Amino acid sequence: MNLILASQSPRRKALLEQFGFTFSVQVLPTCEEESGEPLSVALGNATHKAVPVSAKNRECLVLGADTIVTLDGRILGKPFDAQDAQNMLRFLSGREHEVTTCVVLCLNGQVVRNFSETTNVQFRHLDDEEINGYIATGEPFDKAGAYGIQGFGGLLVKCIKGCYYNVVGLPMPSLAEHLRSFGIEVFSFR
Repeated sequence: MNLILASQSPRRKALLEQFGFTFSVQVLPTCEEESGEPLSVALGNATHKAVPVSAKNRECLVLGADTIVTLDGRILGKPFDAQDAQNMLRFLSGREHEVTTCVVLCLNGQVVRNFSETTNVQFRHLDDEEINGYIATGEPFDKAGAYGIQGFGGLLVKCIKGCYYNVVGLPMPSLAEHLRSFGIEVFSFR
């Protein structure tokens, strides 16, 4: 079965490549939800990415995903500018937050499976000099919560509880198990 990633995230693409999956990428314009309960927002966003691609690609398995960062019930999206990034990083400093990824798998324009995974991330206490130095790298601007754990942002993290890959953008161990049920294997010995 052909696998299509319905996401323009370079991190999701890199994760699938890292683990040897054969797939293509296809993205169609979508209207993402703006507010609501965090898990519902992430599931809605993932669904809105995958269903239209699946409807155009019958007999292919389409993967859609959305990752959100939450603290105190507040969703921290991608920062609008340096000031927004600075505010987010100050808010996260010294605190534990949640990173949740919702994944949907679609066939023939219908969601056939969905699941989510949450990882708790504890930040170190950050001073303004560190925050401004990190912002100067340019890394925070296309990432939920204004940081990327796989880059310089990893230096801001004290510890994590849960799946590292989930924080990057896809919970790979769980995803591999789900894909196996559709005949898509990482470790194929046939």
